[in-house]
Amino acid sequence: MKNIMNFGGILAHGIPEFRLEKNILNETIKSILSLGIEVKYNKELGKNIELSELRKEYDAIFLGFGANIPAKMNIPGEDLNGVFGGNTLLESGKHPSYKGKTVAVIGGGNVAMDCCRTIKRLGAEKVYVIYRRAEKQMPAEEKEIEEAKKEGIEFLFQNNIVKIIGENQVEKIECIKTELVKKEGETREVPINIEGSNYQMDMDYVVMAVGSNPEKEILEKLGLELNDWGYIKVDENHKTSMDKVYAGGDLAGDKGTVAWAARAGREAAETIKKELM
Repeated sequence: MKNIMNFGGILAHGIPEFRLEKNILNETIKSILSLGIEVKYNKELGKNIELSELRKEYDAIFLGFGANIPAKMNIPGEDLNGVFGGNTLLESGKHPSYKGKTVAVIGGGNVAMDCCRTIKRLGAEKVYVIYRRAEKQMPAEEKEIEEAKKEGIEFLFQNNIVKIIGENQVEKIECIKTELVKKEGETREVPINIEGSNYQMDMDYVVMAVGSNPEKEILEKLGLELNDWGYIKVDENHKTSMDKVYAGGDLAGDKGTVAWAARAGREAAETIKKELM
């Protein structure tokens, strides 16, 4: 068996060990591989292997390569040095020196929680989580939010970043306060910027954890129908627009957690099993 650290994807390379111990992950991978699964190495979809080839060789294909390209807010200053994508930062593990620094993490999901806690543990003096909605609306797990608070992370709820300021490097950020308004026909309150409530904060680094997207170049080569948000379109059985091809997890725009991705894989497997019987 080859080094199991080649496996695990975002579980191995994107989730901090304080949230998922590597020995637990490794034992799980070993258990799965022991079922008799054949692994083909050094294969990259769209580069040295094509979906059309797989469809000829297999009765069913499940796509689950995730969506780990950090989304952008398209605000002024987002391309300055010192601005990082949350997913990329966690996956690469290539952090700057945070010692004595002030860091803003933008977003309210589990990636934002992983980023802020990791950065604080790596020596940052102050870490802020800036979220434009209320705490009750945060998509992150409640226990992750509470753990972050215990570790000294400061949360700025109902605040929205509108600009990153600096010459070449991040120096400040400009934020604006928000109010929550329920629009006609909407079930969820939406944040509206409060005019004139802008303020600035000195900042050394900014981490964008506002969602992620699949790799556009790969999707374009697959020829599958996409939904309005740019994810692979699937039906209730995780079938794509192409015969024999299924997809799930972040790639199909499911809820962005490991548990939901695993559930999508299981449900797709059950559908495939029934159709091949």
